[in-house]
Amino acid sequence: MEVVSKLRKLHVDVHVVMTDNATEFINPLTFRSISNNPVTVGMFENPQNWDIRHISLAQKADFIVVAPATANIIGKVAAGIADDMLSTTIMASNAPVLFVPAMNFKMYENKIVQQNVSKLISLGYLFMEPLSGLMACGTTGKGRLPEPSDIIDYIINTFDKKQDFTGLKVLITAGPTKEAIDPVRYISNHSSGKMGYAIASAALKRGAEVKLISGPVNIEKPCGAIISNVNSGMEMYEEVMRQYKDCDILIMVAAVADYRCLSVSDKKIKKSQDNLTISLTKNPDIAAELGKVKEDRILVGFSAETDDLEKNAMEKLKSKNMDMIVANDISKEGAGFCSDTNIVKFIIKNGQIKSLPIMLKSQVADNILDEVIMMKKII
Repeated sequence: MEVVSKLRKLHVDVHVVMTDNATEFINPLTFRSISNNPVTVGMFENPQNWDIRHISLAQKADFIVVAPATANIIGKVAAGIADDMLSTTIMASNAPVLFVPAMNFKMYENKIVQQNVSKLISLGYLFMEPLSGLMACGTTGKGRLPEPSDIIDYIINTFDKKQDFTGLKVLITAGPTKEAIDPVRYISNHSSGKMGYAIASAALKRGAEVKLISGPVNIEKPCGAIISNVNSGMEMYEEVMRQYKDCDILIMVAAVADYRCLSVSDKKIKKSQDNLTISLTKNPDIAAELGKVKEDRILVGFSAETDDLEKNAMEKLKSKNMDMIVANDISKEGAGFCSDTNIVKFIIKNGQIKSLPIMLKSQVADNILDEVIMMKKII
């Protein structure tokens, strides 16, 4: 109800379609009063006009919001079933459709539901992530309806958001790698994966098909991305080289370990002496290898430095045949691996250097994509 009320205050013409089950919770009269429009429920109600109701609503709609979206309606649309007013209206419309899932967390995690969500996203349908917390059924988990204000913001941002990556395939790497020493120890770094995941989310919102190759992280996956999980630098290298040919844009954000152990012990190394020597060998340089074979693809790399930021980034840009490097001084406050913010410079192949002030990584992500799409248009 609050979503409809807020939209009306924004002078949006709202038409409510209710399923029979929804009327068990809220009287249609309530929505009619709030929306100032008739509320549609049944497929075979007496028509007030000559037009076919679900077709007229479908043609009238600029945007369709399904909230709350149950496992049932998600499954229906994914299967192409149109047996009530809501599902037929969705099927008959060319308007963007936003599903806002809300259900028991076990239902939301069900593989069938997740497959249906993934299928609909691949077909261009929009989804908001449900919230985690205490539910009406007394359980706690991910499945709560987002706040009405967040739903409104999503709708507004979708209308305002550029869809300039539609039709483009973007490959992104993110997170750290783990290089095994023995069955219980490994070499790694402080990368959280937040920057790579922010770019993946931003690219999805701008219409891209996103493939995300991720090292081990503890953050929420961008809904809609095709994700490949890896652990080691060699695994990431092999996965990137397997997938890159199918992509238009390559954004290498992952902090891949430069070295791996020359030999990995199959048993835990016991603490038996004061000193321990581990022999290391170089991992493949993924960005450099892509630079040799990228052809007309856009290749963007990242450079985390503690000194000589521009000089080191420029050398990497040239030696690896990249189109742009996003460089940041990780010693600065607000620019570290685990921070939600970043302070970066864009070192661009045409010689430009653009400095960004401290901002959220989500904002940095959109700035990176703005540069990338300009390069793509030039090519």
